[in-house]
Amino acid sequence: MAEETPVCDFGWKAPSFTLPGVDGKSYSLEALKGPNGTLVMFICNHCPYVKAVIDRIVRDVKALAPHGVTALAISSNDAVHYPDDSFDNMRRFAETHGFGFPYLYDESQDVARAYDAACTPDFFGFNGKLELQYRGRLDASGREPAGANVRRDLYEAMKQVVETGQGPRKQIPSIGCSIKWKAA
Repeated sequence: MAEETPVCDFGWKAPSFTLPGVDGKSYSLEALKGPNGTLVMFICNHCPYVKAVIDRIVRDVKALAPHGVTALAISSNDAVHYPDDSFDNMRRFAETHGFGFPYLYDESQDVARAYDAACTPDFFGFNGKLELQYRGRLDASGREPAGANVRRDLYEAMKQVVETGQGPRKQIPSIGCSIKWKAA
């Protein structure tokens, strides 16, 4: 069943974390923070919504880098019950799609809970002070990619954050598969 992200809580401070990456290194939020913005993305390997847009995500992250925006992706899904989202499969997924950003594993799911992540993909766009300014969709894509000339909502919002320190007041929620939580 599809989930939507909640409305952006402007100014909410990004919770700190340190997580292992598929490249064998550990990364902290502070080390990855961009001078003009930071994009934290909750994704996974098996979600059809992520699969539909992963190449667009990679494209937009690459396009934002010259603007001083860094990005990272986190998978928090329960890999025991969803083996497609295992750490080894994360590594393959990142290689297949040419990730130019860290892909991190939140095995405990503590980071997803701290961010109140709702779905995959779930985008958190922060300004240079790590204050939330965007929690919306990538673009009009759903389980299938939207047309080639669709407005790049996330990219445009993050460019605005770079220019003004603030995100757009009107944001359309991201939609995707729910986070696959471990049984309590």
